[in-house]
Amino acid sequence: MAASDFPVITLCGSMRFRDEFARLDAELTLAGHVVLTPTALDPATELDAEDRARLDRIHLQRIAMADEVLVVNVGDYVGDSTRREIEYARSRGLAVSFLEPHDE
Repeated sequence: MAASDFPVITLCGSMRFRDEFARLDAELTLAGHVVLTPTALDPATELDAEDRARLDRIHLQRIAMADEVLVVNVGDYVGDSTRREIEYARSRGLAVSFLEPHDE
């Protein structure tokens, strides 16, 4: 079996939904997907502007590596960072789906 036999899904959304990210990571992996997800840092972790910018660029690379993006929009919450990630994914021609119904 070749590595490309497994579709790559990048999860995007607010890390306030970290439990949902973990659940989806396990569920999608068991269903045969490679799952790329944001790094779940301890909420008390202090980040400076350079750290935040680096983490943002790393997550954009995760999106670029994906076949599709799944937005974890619990309660249909989509913040500014996630909106930028959706725009980036679409600019690359990637399919974007939402965990919950979403009006754009």
